[in-house]
Amino acid sequence: MSDLALSRRWQLILLATLALAWFGSLDHRRLIKPDEGRYAEIAREMAASGDWVTPRLNGIKYFEKPPLQYWVTAAAFKVFGEHDWSARVWPAATGFLGILLAWFTGRRLFGDTAGWLGAAALASSFFYLVIGHFNTLDMGLCFFLQLASSGFLLAQRAAASGASCRNWMLLAWAGAALAVLSKGLVSLVLPGATLVLYSLVTRDFFAWRKLHPLSGLAVFLAIAAPWHVLASLQNPEFARFYFIHEHFERFLTKVHGRVEPWWYFVPVLFAAALPWSTLAIHAALAQWKARGEAGRALRFLAVWCAFTLVFFSASGSKLPSYILPILPAFALIAGAFATRVSSPAMAFHAGVTAILAAVALALVHRVTDRADADTPVALLQAYETVLLAAAGVWLFGGLLAVGLAYRRRIRGAALSLAIGTFAMGMLAMLGHEHLSPSNSAWHIAQQVKPMLAPNAPIYSVRYFEHTLPYYLRRTLILVDYRDEMDFGLTQEPHLGLPTVAQFELRWRSDDDAFAVMTEEMRLELESRGLPMQIVARDTRRVIIRKPRPDKQ
Repeated sequence: MSDLALSRRWQLILLATLALAWFGSLDHRRLIKPDEGRYAEIAREMAASGDWVTPRLNGIKYFEKPPLQYWVTAAAFKVFGEHDWSARVWPAATGFLGILLAWFTGRRLFGDTAGWLGAAALASSFFYLVIGHFNTLDMGLCFFLQLASSGFLLAQRAAASGASCRNWMLLAWAGAALAVLSKGLVSLVLPGATLVLYSLVTRDFFAWRKLHPLSGLAVFLAIAAPWHVLASLQNPEFARFYFIHEHFERFLTKVHGRVEPWWYFVPVLFAAALPWSTLAIHAALAQWKARGEAGRALRFLAVWCAFTLVFFSASGSKLPSYILPILPAFALIAGAFATRVSSPAMAFHAGVTAILAAVALALVHRVTDRADADTPVALLQAYETVLLAAAGVWLFGGLLAVGLAYRRRIRGAALSLAIGTFAMGMLAMLGHEHLSPSNSAWHIAQQVKPMLAPNAPIYSVRYFEHTLPYYLRRTLILVDYRDEMDFGLTQEPHLGLPTVAQFELRWRSDDDAFAVMTEEMRLELESRGLPMQIVARDTRRVIIRKPRPDKQ
């Protein structure tokens, strides 16, 4: 058995260990603002209302994203109950399925060893690991785009002829449709433009013969179209907002305020793909002229990475997680190359990780420099201890990988990089719970929930904490606050109060009421004589209650 070979038994042991670690941590951390609270609350309201067509956030129409993840999470809430782990089960499940798909695809395209190396690279890529454990829509999009590209590549093999080719392509079309239902029309742009660009750059148009466009389009429309049609019929205002504002204006303008320089995603991608960043780049360049089916697949994956990077770099709205769909392709490229990389080259790439880990270890003490009123130094000191351990583990894994690479033990070096980075990422995420008093409303919700009567209104004054409705299991009445709820409040203005003055009038007439706001807002209202009693507070917000006469 060669150094790179790994027995089935060890592959199963590693897979079982990965599954235990991957899913076992989902309930350890409280949901944090804003995304985790937002997407959990939309699903909670969907499950409670039974309306599976019109998503609502805090009771207000919310059409910024399509509903696939809301559907799955709402179903999980119905079956398992409303828990932090069930709120995260969809990104965790799709992330884990993506690792299995990388193994399967790499094995079919480049061989068994390349398959497990690619899966190990994907599971330990820093951003992939982190986003697979947070309740956002990005991992679902990433997995279904990966399914589309993998189905396409598997259909192109000479062994996939006739029914096999058609089935793989139909799977690719289905993946694209499910990606659209995960995060919108970008799911059509990335695979379509990659195929066109690949054909033009390589002058290889063979793939077009196996697309099965008629049956594929039928599958695509059968999956992706019904919700869009129903949402349009039930909400006439949907189409303009969803297609124009949330897709074209988001990409072409700076309306969402996420403005970054054109080169923003270059360092983001480097950090996202650690510890495989330099190896994947080396691999893409070294294997560009590889021959045969494997060579064509590697070139397609390289074009996918390049186009995705350029596409999002051209956007007027940039967030780090947008780069996630590159990582499965990066991992497959790195896995294929790692089967034949030289010992000095592997030692160099592992050395980059060791150096970065050493720098991280040296800088951990600076974490407390970020302390402020919202995130006190005591919270950051507790997190610093965990980060020290995480950086130490990462450094050990990197140094061990360097030593193993020099001894020509490439498999051991790859596993050391993967395990060290995976352990570092898991420790950093688990330790982040130390910051939850600042980043989650769970703690303040526990203080106020015993006081809440079913019919008592809860106002949110010039402020909205995304995790609070979820943890209170109640919607809030927004006061002089619109932000991402602007569209929904325009359609149903009665669901909010436009001014603080109207809130004050309503508050004085209420028999019993609660309100959440910043301390600055509370002091302003107190100076105007608004009757109030502080019933809960944390580092970011305070909850007041209208004083009531003592009841005998």
